[in-house]
Amino acid sequence: MQVLYRLAKSKAKMFINKDFLFNLLKRVGPSGYESEASILWKEYVSKFSDKVFSDFHGNSFAQINPESNLRFLVSGHIDEIGFMVSHITEEGFVKFIPIGGWDVQIIQGQRVIIKSSKTGKRIPGGIAKKPIHLLVRDESEKNKVPKIEDLWIDIGANSKQEVEELIAIGDPIVLDYEPMELLNNNIMSKGIDNRVGAFTAAEVIRLLKELNVKSNVVSVATVQEEIGLRGAYTSAYRVNPHIGIAVDVTFVSDDHGTKDSAKMIGDIKISKGPVITRGPNINPKLFEVHIETAKKYNIPYQIQPSARGTGTDANIIQITREGPATSLISIPTRYLHTPVEVCNLEDLDNVVKIIAYTIKEIEERYSLDYFIPH
Repeated sequence: MQVLYRLAKSKAKMFINKDFLFNLLKRVGPSGYESEASILWKEYVSKFSDKVFSDFHGNSFAQINPESNLRFLVSGHIDEIGFMVSHITEEGFVKFIPIGGWDVQIIQGQRVIIKSSKTGKRIPGGIAKKPIHLLVRDESEKNKVPKIEDLWIDIGANSKQEVEELIAIGDPIVLDYEPMELLNNNIMSKGIDNRVGAFTAAEVIRLLKELNVKSNVVSVATVQEEIGLRGAYTSAYRVNPHIGIAVDVTFVSDDHGTKDSAKMIGDIKISKGPVITRGPNINPKLFEVHIETAKKYNIPYQIQPSARGTGTDANIIQITREGPATSLISIPTRYLHTPVEVCNLEDLDNVVKIIAYTIKEIEERYSLDYFIPH
């Protein structure tokens, strides 16, 4: 399928708050343990929202103009993939199980942070395995990809009792990576999937406030997306929007290992603009408004085909209650589900702008009947 994208770039100064982004990326927050990131998110949005609240599930909401009858939902999940403590050995080593989808070859030899529920502190450690010197004695073992149960975390303890004074079964674990800036406004970090979605959802509310939009808009930092889109179910049901826009990351075809992927996912590149999904999960009229808005405000964009429900919050939003008009705006990202995910700051900025200006255009120019596909 032919995939089109606009190359024109806005020369306007970036709107997004990079300090907030980097602080958010540093937080420990795998699925089910998002509180550290969610608290920071709510503190930030409280500066420009009319109402900030949470639910029992852990979703965080920022709302403007709650009295308006035209309801929008902007959703980005705040959880990341990680691990949890499953067992502590007599020798003082920590066994663990995954939260979300991991390539086990990625995690060997990585530094980790265990967030202690007993002390509230971050306990450093490293994921260990048998040294290569011993593996070479057995060719079958040397060439074998280990299972997660074959690995362990070493925190430097001498006994099970020493570990149990600091760590409890079920404590969350993430790889220990700080965000960093690369060339050409690119950044690298753990948790870009999809901490940047929650980040852009927050920034949409801030921009809408500056644009003096009058609609009832709720941005939500959803939880537990990585284990089944779970936060989208509860948050979309609560907000009951007329129009729902999900923000997530998406695959690219511009790195050394994925050049042939364009045949399946489209010709998607970082720094070339937000990715607008087209397909059955997307309301076709809302898709058209996104395209018209991008052209009007000179926002670069790319189009990605999806022939079924997407693996994002958009999949759930579309089938909540009566079925809101739904779209998916994605951030092109390299090396998904690794600690070295890469995305582009200008892309993030343009995601915020295309969503905010779409909401502004709908408020000023369209009735809800327009979004009935036929």
